[in-house]
Amino acid sequence: MGRRGWIGSLVAVIVAVTAAVVVARGRMNAPGKGDKPVVTLEFTAAEVVQPQLQPMHGRIEFSGPLVAPNTAVVRAKAAGTLVALTVQEGARVRAGQPVGRIDLAELASRSAERGALLESARAALAQAKRTHASNEQLAAQSFISPIALEASRSALDGARAQLDAAQAALDATRVGLREAALAAPIAGIVARRHVVPGEKVSPEQQLLTIVDLSQLELAGHVGTHEVSLLSPGMPVSLRVEGVPTPVTGRLARIAPAAEAGMRSIGVTIVLANPGETLRAGQYALATVALPDASPRLTLPVTAVVSAGGQDHVWLIQQGALLRRAVTLGRRDDAAGRVEVLSGVEPGAQVLGARFDNLREGANAVVVAAGAAGASAAADAGKPALR
Repeated sequence: MGRRGWIGSLVAVIVAVTAAVVVARGRMNAPGKGDKPVVTLEFTAAEVVQPQLQPMHGRIEFSGPLVAPNTAVVRAKAAGTLVALTVQEGARVRAGQPVGRIDLAELASRSAERGALLESARAALAQAKRTHASNEQLAAQSFISPIALEASRSALDGARAQLDAAQAALDATRVGLREAALAAPIAGIVARRHVVPGEKVSPEQQLLTIVDLSQLELAGHVGTHEVSLLSPGMPVSLRVEGVPTPVTGRLARIAPAAEAGMRSIGVTIVLANPGETLRAGQYALATVALPDASPRLTLPVTAVVSAGGQDHVWLIQQGALLRRAVTLGRRDDAAGRVEVLSGVEPGAQVLGARFDNLREGANAVVVAAGAAGASAAADAGKPALR
């Protein structure tokens, strides 16, 4: 083979090798059939929130039944037969209004007996006065001894004492007769009749219960760690069962000490009930709003995810998803917000809703609502909202 033929063969071999290398590199760089394209998660502006500085008004809640503090019990002051009760349960009465009558024949006879004893004591005193006056004249003429005069004076003093005792006994009987007249001690509504006419009643036996509904109270308990936030006079909102709108009361009293065996302290709420639309015994939930003077960094409750005992949020930072642990503070369930003590800063882009299958480091962007141009791959790869 000549020199020219050898050189041509060498050139052909070099060209073939170069072509093979180029083809191999092309095959290495070409995407395989099983490879997935890189997906960028797109979130709308409505799905992304920023921490806001705002006050977090706290609240303390407690519950209990409503009670009527102005409640009076009509009791029998003397033994006798109940002749009549002139009021029924639910009837409205005035203070001093007669509500019944007891047969007081025994007490009346005792009063007459003591009246007779009083007249007898009065007559005995008059006789003792006349006798002592005569004895004084006789003593002046030395017809009786000084000892006899002194005995006459003692008899007079004894007669005076007997008269006073008889008068006191009669007064006590008359007081019993006066108190035995059944009258309403306060204005209000008859809540209960404890006896029926015809029964034999004894002294201090309960006959009627009368309640004044113009003012009601709620007695509840708060924890010892919360009582320092309360003070008498604070307004209280109450939701009463069966009443569609809340009513306003006032914190009236706070117990000076916790109850034995409990880490709670009693508090009393007073609320006016001028129309008497509320009733004693209704259950109520009281809420005391605690003002907050300083603004706090807050996020919606839905932005915080709890997993494994740790609270965290998802941030969009420099085009990527970041999972950031946070420390929470005060919570306002009514506003749906929670205080964030650490973990995020003002201006951060936080996912305001909870999504499944999020992965830290994934590409993520915020797009305008309704923006066109979202790829099908991005739509298919976006996590599901939950």
